[in-house]
Amino acid sequence: MNKKTKSGLKIISHNRKASFNYSFKEFFEAGVVLESSEVKSLRNGKINIGESYAADQNGEIYLLNSHIPSYKESSYNNHDPKRNRKLLLNKREINKLIGRINREGYTIVPTKVYFKKGKAKIEIAVAKGKREYDKRHAKKKKDWNREKARFFRKSS
Repeated sequence: MNKKTKSGLKIISHNRKASFNYSFKEFFEAGVVLESSEVKSLRNGKINIGESYAADQNGEIYLLNSHIPSYKESSYNNHDPKRNRKLLLNKREINKLIGRINREGYTIVPTKVYFKKGKAKIEIAVAKGKREYDKRHAKKKKDWNREKARFFRKSS
């Protein structure tokens, strides 16, 4: 899934399931503390952020439940695929995120992982979970748009 965009970003992974399950309020770009074998796995395009989320631990934001598979050419110093990874944010952003998590009941969900100027970055979103009827409505809307496009294609 490695594709270059016009802005020079090399997108590695995109969490499309998150946009179905959550409604996003605000986006942040964060750096990620990675080990060398993790960076090599990322360059190969291997990461799974489908079930991951970010949480507060001792006043810092960590990415939990993300899976970067081990790099097979690495020897004895390979990384743990499921370890918690620290996100690099400004202090003001960290305080803002912690406040949103604790008081307002939001969650932090990763939406994209990409390389920007050679550095691994992750786009996180402050999100609120959708209810079941919201998900049904979104699915109906998507299906209707698909049917509408099909109809216009046939008629023209």
